[in-house]
Amino acid sequence: MKWTLGMRRTLVVAGVSSLMLGATVVAGASTTSGTYNAADAKLVPSAYKSATIQVATDATYAPDESMKGTTMIGFDVDLMKAVATTLKLNIKENNVTFDGIIAGITSGRYTIGNSSFTDTKARQKSVNFVDYFQAGEGVYAKSSSTLKFNGFSSFCGWKVAVETGTTEQADATSASKSCPSSKKIDVVTFPTQTEANLAVLSGQASVGFVDSQIAGYIVSTSAGKFKLLGSAVNVAPYGIATAKTTSGQGLAKAIQAALKTLVANGTYSAILAKWGVSAGALPVSKIVLNGATS
Repeated sequence: MKWTLGMRRTLVVAGVSSLMLGATVVAGASTTSGTYNAADAKLVPSAYKSATIQVATDATYAPDESMKGTTMIGFDVDLMKAVATTLKLNIKENNVTFDGIIAGITSGRYTIGNSSFTDTKARQKSVNFVDYFQAGEGVYAKSSSTLKFNGFSSFCGWKVAVETGTTEQADATSASKSCPSSKKIDVVTFPTQTEANLAVLSGQASVGFVDSQIAGYIVSTSAGKFKLLGSAVNVAPYGIATAKTTSGQGLAKAIQAALKTLVANGTYSAILAKWGVSAGALPVSKIVLNGATS
């Protein structure tokens, strides 16, 4: 799949703080935040109706989620605001490292995980997912690189930079098993995507491996420092995560209803268009609970 991105923002390749940053979001604050829907709101479990819901997001993954000063921005962030408006919820976004989000949900520290999660059957053992988007995996390298990517076998003998806990880490590690013993893949992990980008830029890694629209964004905002290699692989759904408790499952059903409403009223498509990721849009029929195929 080819992703076309027309982003106008500058890639931050250094300096996104690893500190937890919180900003309370009041429903209705955004021009693309949709409209309250009473029928959808009735699905929200009573425990969440008057609470401030803690949302965990790794804001180093532009254009999906990133920081602009102390404000979290991105298509995932706008979409979560729209869900909050539709369901009349108050949410608080927390900027945390990706690898700790699911553990934070299962421990009760966070109610929602909203961070470009690929919905996989392995992750479904820990959390529910409400699918809302689809993306592949993309490869990028320094513009001066002579490497060619034609599928996972291309990775053999390369140093591949990934963010810790991502599907890309798992896929690159699995692909290494098929490489000759003398050309295994060196999967180099980093706590944030920002650090993975720096590793590729500095030559610590041969390539970066990341979700396809993120790879496109990294390249398009790099002022010519990076280029894409090959085509996207392994297209799969993204999911918003909730706990596998009774209330968590109820909240997931409310989020699913809200997303379907946002598709129907045009808010969903407007948000994706704003961030240049319309190619990943899902129709209402694919906004489902736990729709992973692998």
